[in-house]
Amino acid sequence: MSPGAEPFVCGLVLAAGGSSRLGRPKQLLAFGPATLLDHTVRTARACRFDQLIVTVGGGADEIRSRVDLSGVEVVQSPRYAEGCSSSIAAALGAVSPQADVLVLLLGDQPGVGPATVAALLAGRGDADLAICAYDDAPGHPFAFGRALLGELGALRGDKGVWKLVARMGQAVVRVPVPGPVPLDVDTWEDYERVLAAAGAPT
Repeated sequence: MSPGAEPFVCGLVLAAGGSSRLGRPKQLLAFGPATLLDHTVRTARACRFDQLIVTVGGGADEIRSRVDLSGVEVVQSPRYAEGCSSSIAAALGAVSPQADVLVLLLGDQPGVGPATVAALLAGRGDADLAICAYDDAPGHPFAFGRALLGELGALRGDKGVWKLVARMGQAVVRVPVPGPVPLDVDTWEDYERVLAAAGAPT
C-alpha cells in the first residue's frame, strides 16, 4: 500500500458452522425481516468493504437458496466441522491480492454493527492484528494485516485465532468499543438472549 492511500479491506463472514449444539442451521434462524445470516451480510455490506466473502459449510445448499448472497463471494468450506480455522483457510484463496486488511466477522453475532467495524479499522493504525476491547472482554470482529494471512492459513481448530492473539501478546492493538461483547448463537438459549437484546419477540 502506497503512503496516504486508503487500504483495500476485505470482509470475511464466517458462516460455515454445522450448528451441532442447536440442532438446525443457525444461519437460517429468523431475525428481523429475514434470517440471522441475512442480517450479518447486510451489516457487512453497510461496511462498504472493497471485497466481501462469506463461507458456508453446514446446510450450504439451503443457505444459498434462502439467504440473499448477491454481490458476495461465497466460499464452500469442505472441512467446516474442524472449526472456524478451516473455514478461514478455505476463504484465503479467494482474498484479493490487493487486500491490505482482512476483517473477520462472525455470522452469528448480530449485535456487531458497521460502527464497530469502522471503529476497529480507525483504531488499528498499521498493526498486523487489531481486536475489539469491549467493556467486559475482548471480542470480534478482528482485523488482520496482509502480513498475517499466511499465519491465518496455518491455524487449526475452533479457537485458532484466539491462540494467535495470545501468541502475539502486546503486539495486538485493542480498540476500545463501548458496551459488552455482543452475544453469538450456539444454543437455543443464546438465540433467545440475542432476540431479547434486539428487542425482538421470542
